[in-house]
Amino acid sequence: MKSKISSFIMTIISLFIIAILIIFGMMFWEDFKDTEVGTQIQNFVSDVTSLADENSVQENIKEPQIIEGSLDALESSSSPSNTNQYSGVNINRHFYDQLEEPAKIIYRALEANKEEIKTGTHQINLGTTLSDVLSSEGGEEKLGYYYQSAIESYIYDNPEAFYLNVNKMYLNIETTTKRNKTTYNVFINQGKEANYLADGYYSKTDVDQAMGQIEQAKNQILAQKTGNTYKDIKMVHDYLVDHIEYDSSISADDIYNLYGALVRGKSVCEGYAKAFKYLMDQLDIPCVIVIGKGTNSSGKTENHAWNYVELNQTWYAIDSTWDDPVIIGGGKASSSSKVKYFLKGSSEFNRDHVPNGQFTEGGKVFSYPELSARSYS
Repeated sequence: MKSKISSFIMTIISLFIIAILIIFGMMFWEDFKDTEVGTQIQNFVSDVTSLADENSVQENIKEPQIIEGSLDALESSSSPSNTNQYSGVNINRHFYDQLEEPAKIIYRALEANKEEIKTGTHQINLGTTLSDVLSSEGGEEKLGYYYQSAIESYIYDNPEAFYLNVNKMYLNIETTTKRNKTTYNVFINQGKEANYLADGYYSKTDVDQAMGQIEQAKNQILAQKTGNTYKDIKMVHDYLVDHIEYDSSISADDIYNLYGALVRGKSVCEGYAKAFKYLMDQLDIPCVIVIGKGTNSSGKTENHAWNYVELNQTWYAIDSTWDDPVIIGGGKASSSSKVKYFLKGSSEFNRDHVPNGQFTEGGKVFSYPELSARSYS
């Protein structure tokens, strides 16, 4: 009898142990089965359109193309699970201040990694900080919008980032689903490109060398500063007008950026505007780059870029490109023509300049400082 009871108890214990093992096995299988790690690579491609006299100053970042694939396709799949919002990065920039918080996080990440991204291959990790955006309805589209806004504002707030080719910067989303809970790690890298540097730059050494040349040019120019805001604005304006040659080919390297304007001395309107902004920043004089349409003396309207600058707590417009006119048949521009668009108010300047705060089609609409109605006198 005792033997039968013992056998019965042992059977019950065995069944109990088997049941526990089955339960743990099922839990393990569910975790394993429901875990899906994939990458959605959103490629924001620039589509720059040209006009006869002036190439577009707007890099049209299209709706992101999502490519599903394994993380093995990338060099690194280590996107840390963290909620780092780069909150320790303090930024006071005109376009940054207008961004929504998710876009500000991306902007701050770029700023925090500004030395590392000179390599063109550094991966910027945003961790899980944007999971709330991606978890919401239309999350991928929202994140694409925030990314686009962050990139646009960063480029126009920071002309010294001339070495970046935003067309080759990929926003990656690493999705992990576990027990019906989805988390997202977000990072920015070059995808399958060799790097995300602009044409002509292949390494941090190249970028640092170019930056050194820009620094040398900057120091030469600012050696003439007086400490008087008006005189310093005029000094920088006159230097750009006298030392930059407008590039009509619209095909040479660096003509849209700071390096082309200050080092090579050849540029289109965007290069003039970025050089002016960069030098004003060095002088701590508030200045923004403005894009829009300009109607030239022959009545032709074209995409254009210029600047607004603050003087005595009032904002005025400056178009250093049009103050450096191309004289057909040679010759020199008159002195009066070199200041035709210097420190102008809206009533005069806006006759042939129409600002547009939307840098790219479908992108965020930014605002500019309000111009004085009257020109400076």
